[in-house]
Amino acid sequence: MDPIIRSLLDTDLYKFTMWQTMLHRHPQTQAEYSFVCRNEPAYPLAELLGDVNEQLDHLCSLRFEPDELAYLGALRYIKSDFVDFMRIFRFQREFITASVEGPVLHIRSLGPQVHTMAFEIFVLAIVNELYFRRFDRDAALAQGRKRLQDKIALLRTFEKEPPRRHPFEFFDFGVRRRYSRDWQREVVATFKNEVPQYFKGTSNVLLAKELDLVPIGTMAHEYLQTYQALGFRLRDFQKAALEGWVQEYRGDLGVALTDVVGMDAFLADFDLYFAKLFDGLRHDSGDPLVWGEKALAHYVKLRIDSHTKRLVFSDGLDLETAMKLYRAFADRAQTGFGIGTNLTNDVGLVPLNIVMKLTGCNAQPVAKLSDSPGKTLCDDQTFLAYLRQVFNVTALA
Repeated sequence: MDPIIRSLLDTDLYKFTMWQTMLHRHPQTQAEYSFVCRNEPAYPLAELLGDVNEQLDHLCSLRFEPDELAYLGALRYIKSDFVDFMRIFRFQREFITASVEGPVLHIRSLGPQVHTMAFEIFVLAIVNELYFRRFDRDAALAQGRKRLQDKIALLRTFEKEPPRRHPFEFFDFGVRRRYSRDWQREVVATFKNEVPQYFKGTSNVLLAKELDLVPIGTMAHEYLQTYQALGFRLRDFQKAALEGWVQEYRGDLGVALTDVVGMDAFLADFDLYFAKLFDGLRHDSGDPLVWGEKALAHYVKLRIDSHTKRLVFSDGLDLETAMKLYRAFADRAQTGFGIGTNLTNDVGLVPLNIVMKLTGCNAQPVAKLSDSPGKTLCDDQTFLAYLRQVFNVTALA
């Protein structure tokens, strides 16, 4: 077997930042995560079951190495007791299962959240790489390298544009849907070497460590969703989650995710207190232009100088879309663009639209009411209806 995951740092930074917060504040939480493929693969993912189980066995044999722990410990927002936890941590195989139902591959992790939450990115990277190993590798890499050079040429056209108030900065957010581990490394290293004036970091902690880049990330949907099941009044879960984050990081990692129950419901909770404490907001569903205007209007309403805040866009971006959004907002606020699939899996093949989402917590359903149709993942229609009622959110078609 050729192991896909060879280091436990080969994952997104926000896994560690959320992990630390949950370990410190809610270590007893039980959680369930479910794998879903949202598009039609070229062949049934069920065919990968044996290989997936082999890769999961290998993943559960890995531990953090001393140099990896030293790297984590050198990040100023990572606490020493969390590094001590990482020192003894190992994935427990009993907390994750893979099975098939007809052509459908099912992967489910269930157990203490501090033992299950980190499976997600590794599972997605494993399924992706196994899936694409069946295609012509040489043709894919040739096409990928051509497209990579086209992206660099496009970025260099920025030098001819009139300067704006804030610079154009983009990041690699491509671990979960990458074509392969080695291809992500080649893409990230190429951007670092060719366009360092624009490329400012990666969510992949291992690549950040090895290529001397800034690791990028704060929180994901699962963090806020967990607070739906921690005993807070449901109407107050966003405020409780944001407050927990503020208390944990005391000014670091200050970009808040806005779309767990939609932008409008988020802004209703994002009052002057939070707007001053957080450095900015991250967009991950819905029309990004509409979202950005709502964010800026909210800062104006609160009499906050938007030039001191950052709007981070991360929903299905490519470079062309990122540049369009930059031109729309860069004279009014700082911007940042996290690009995933269109950086690390743009090789001429149709990417898998796979996710592994938090679907239950403490034996209760949790959900995201996305600003985009098709992104909601929850089997409990009663809870979804209740969540929509509490936050006055209309169901999307």
